[in-house]
Amino acid sequence: MDFFSQTYVALRGPTGAPQTPTDTIARLSDRLSPSTLLADRRAAVLALKGLSRDCKLEVGERSLSGLLDALYNDAEVDADMGKAILETLDALCNTEDATPGSKELGFKHTDVVISSDKTTHTLFALLGDNNFYTRFATLQFLTTLLHNRRQAIQSYFLTAPAGPGSVIAVLEDKREIIRNEAITMVQALISQSPDIQKVLAFEGAFEKLFNTVTQEGGVDGGVVAQGALTCVDALLRFNSSNQSYFRETSLPPVLCALLQFPVSLDIQTTAPQEFALQFWDEQKQANTSLIIGIMGMLMGSKGHGVSDNLPYTRCLVELALASNAPTSLKTQALRLLPTNINFPLSEISLTPYVPVPETNGEEWDRLELASALDALVELAIHGEYNGLDAGKRSKDSLELRSAAAAVFENFVRKDEIRQAILQAMLPQEDSEPPQPSRTTPLLHALSAPPNTASALDPADVISTHIATLLFAHLLRSSPRAKASARLIMPSPPPTTSGGQSNFFVPADGAPPEPAAEEPEDEDEPQTLLHILSENLSLALLSRSRASNSDREAREWDRYVVGYLCLLSQWLWEDPKSVKDFLDAGGLGVLVEPINQTSEVDSLVPGLCAFLLGICYEYNREPGEITRSTIHPIINRLSVDTLIGQMARFREDERFKTVGPDSIVLSFPTSALQPSVKTGGADEAEIWFDWAFVDFWKSNYYTVQRGFSTDPDQQSSSTGQSAESAILITSLRDVIRQQSGEIETLQKRLKVATSSDNKLADLEKQIASLQSQLASSDEKRKDVEKEQEDLLVLLDEVTSKRRKDKSRLREAGLEVSDDEAEDEGDDDEDE
Repeated sequence: MDFFSQTYVALRGPTGAPQTPTDTIARLSDRLSPSTLLADRRAAVLALKGLSRDCKLEVGERSLSGLLDALYNDAEVDADMGKAILETLDALCNTEDATPGSKELGFKHTDVVISSDKTTHTLFALLGDNNFYTRFATLQFLTTLLHNRRQAIQSYFLTAPAGPGSVIAVLEDKREIIRNEAITMVQALISQSPDIQKVLAFEGAFEKLFNTVTQEGGVDGGVVAQGALTCVDALLRFNSSNQSYFRETSLPPVLCALLQFPVSLDIQTTAPQEFALQFWDEQKQANTSLIIGIMGMLMGSKGHGVSDNLPYTRCLVELALASNAPTSLKTQALRLLPTNINFPLSEISLTPYVPVPETNGEEWDRLELASALDALVELAIHGEYNGLDAGKRSKDSLELRSAAAAVFENFVRKDEIRQAILQAMLPQEDSEPPQPSRTTPLLHALSAPPNTASALDPADVISTHIATLLFAHLLRSSPRAKASARLIMPSPPPTTSGGQSNFFVPADGAPPEPAAEEPEDEDEPQTLLHILSENLSLALLSRSRASNSDREAREWDRYVVGYLCLLSQWLWEDPKSVKDFLDAGGLGVLVEPINQTSEVDSLVPGLCAFLLGICYEYNREPGEITRSTIHPIINRLSVDTLIGQMARFREDERFKTVGPDSIVLSFPTSALQPSVKTGGADEAEIWFDWAFVDFWKSNYYTVQRGFSTDPDQQSSSTGQSAESAILITSLRDVIRQQSGEIETLQKRLKVATSSDNKLADLEKQIASLQSQLASSDEKRKDVEKEQEDLLVLLDEVTSKRRKDKSRLREAGLEVSDDEAEDEGDDDEDE
């Protein structure tokens, strides 16, 4: 009681005198001096902690330096005092308080705290204290400082003696609250700092973070697992050193294991059902999104071969094409596949699933095995689960289908793959009468005529439209592919109801009974190009009906746009295809929409003018319709009108807003047609893909200039014939391939050259050693010869001495004892 009464009197001041907060804070600040007792300093800190929220300015001005001194001297000694100091400093530096001026004060106090590295080094040293309150308060204060002045704290961390070790220690703390707060702090610490990312990675951060994810239940874990995965993503993203280090650890297979996908899955083996069918919630979706994002990042890193990425690629393909994962995850998985995909999609067998109706996704039907390529095409053309909700055209659904189309485009970049797909569509050779081509999902959707008898089904419209996009990927810039496509003769499409596809059949049931076909006239099958021309004519006629609503007219526009875009890319630099199109009546089909224009209609007339210019530019084959035939029509339509239509098309929002990353637009795209009613808040639409936009922007000027050329002029641009252009295109492909081979050979040559240099150095060393050895041998021989000469000389001297002694004895002279002993030794030696 005496202590409290004395403290109260000291703080109160003279009896009856009014006490202001400033006076109280000043008195408390004086008690922070090291000369006072520890208990007094602790009481002062606790009192300042209570005042720091309401008197933030006064406490900061008068007590901040004293609090920092107490942090340096007392925090390690007294855990309770350390906790109070850290919480007070955290309150002073907090910038998230809604009080006016509090944010500016927080930054001001933070600048004082980090004016030197002593405070930061002390905080990282305090992380090594195993006391719960000290460690927890330190983590909170570090998080606040990182939020306010991240770069300064990061620079101090790199020089802190206990920095990396203390951070790794708190990441493996058994207490969940400490570990969770540590993950939050680490996220801020490693942000945009490759050096800190490297330091923590080599200290074992990856292992600690994945242990946390596993302890929390993997992808089924909560926010903590998400935070740990976010840290892993931040350690790897844009850090090639950490990516290489991560691949050398035992952790890459863990990514697949977290998704319940077997790492060593044979190509002919299907994925387990435990992976394909799972229960999903928002948290699991977020965790899975982070994992597949890390997979995609590792696949996109350089310096690793296809075999290293094969498990990840297979996992993403299975997730996107044969699982019940949410649509957004499937879209992300497809977009993360590498653009130079070198994966055998046609050899992988998948087991697709569809939900049983009215079971709320709890029961699923297993369908027949299909190749990954077929499943990819089905997904793009008909949508998820065999076109179950294709008619709704939600944004997520169209994003998924556009991602599938982009993967298909990347897969068919090689000419041999294009040719293999088109060869499967060709009719049998030497058949009498000629037989139509084998029906494939792509060919069926492409050649099916538009339904002009009843209301349009949105599912049919988008299926045909995406089929035109896929087929354009097969033909673009490939003369061989265009030549093969001219030979395709689709079979007459059967009359089917509904927008769903019939190519997938439940595995536990038989295929549906084919409907009885009525006898038809045995006409010769038409080529695909003729069928497309007829379908375009039907779509244009139906589009011009006065009874169409605004929405139906928009859907017919989408039909027409799909056909015109495909034909434009098909006929470009292909005179034979131009001749076939003109012979099928294509000229009359294009002229009428150019004449019948409206203020709100810019896509169809602009594309018709563009395609007319292509036909005029590349009409080089002899036939009924020549350039001389088309030239008067262009003059009648007026070159200025044609150029104006193309200019209006270029400025249309539906064309301008298409980008490389996404081709899905909101419905309606703009206020051009305010009377068009949407089918839902999330409804979207597709008009063009980026490949066509890039094609049009690259070539529209050539077409525009070609309108003004005379019929007898060979080319509007370079004077080359179409055959020469085709030859140049093929030669460019050869040059591109040879350039790749040259680069590979140059790399091998560098390796061989370095090996030759090493070999030459070794040979020099061997020659030097051999010369040294030869000189050593010569010296050794000289020494041995000298030793032999000395031995001979010694023998001669010894024999001479012996003879001299004998003579002395014979002469009667005395011989000394030494000489006698020497003689005796000589006799013994003899």
